[in-house]
Amino acid sequence: MEIILLKDVENLGFKDDVVSVKNGYARNYLIPQGYAILATPSAKKQLEEKLCQRAHKEKSLIEQAEKLAEKIKALEIKIPAKAGKQGKLFGSVNNADLQKVLAENGIELEKKFIKVIGGNVKRLGKYMAQIRLHREVIVELPFEVVKSEEQSAKEEETETVAAQAESMPEGPQEETANENPEE
Repeated sequence: MEIILLKDVENLGFKDDVVSVKNGYARNYLIPQGYAILATPSAKKQLEEKLCQRAHKEKSLIEQAEKLAEKIKALEIKIPAKAGKQGKLFGSVNNADLQKVLAENGIELEKKFIKVIGGNVKRLGKYMAQIRLHREVIVELPFEVVKSEEQSAKEEETETVAAQAESMPEGPQEETANENPEE
C-alpha cells in the first residue's frame, strides 16, 4: 500500500515522502495516528504542487543546516563521567548527555536527532555520534568521555595520603624493643 507521510517516521521515511508499507501497518497505526494518508492520485498531485512551492524554502533550510553542521564540526566535546580504575563508567553516556553538552555550547537539538554510533557508551575513550540536522544534512561528531574532574581530584588526594602513609618512619616501635627492664 502506498502512503504519503505527514510526519517523519523513524526507520520509514521523512515528511512528504511516498512510501510503500504493509496494509495493516498503514491502516492500524500510521493513518489513525496521523502519521500518513493514502497516496491517491489526487493526494499525489497536491503533494507535487506543495513540493514545488516549498523547493525554495527547502534550499534555505539546507543552507542553515549546513552552517550549523560547520559550527558542530568545530566543537571539541568532552563529557565528564564517573568511572572505575579500569575506565568502566558508573552508568552510561547516551544521546541525552550529548544533547546537554551541545545545549551548553549554544546548539539546541532534540535528542531523537542524535544517535551515538554503537549504542550507549560504557567506557572512557573516544566515540562518534551522528547528528541529523536535515534529511540531507547528517554530521558525524567525535566526542570523548573523560573522568570527571572532582573524581580525578579525589583519586589524587587518596594516592598522596597513601604515599605519605608508606613513607612514615617506624621509629617508636624500635625504641620500645630496646628498653628491657630485666637487663
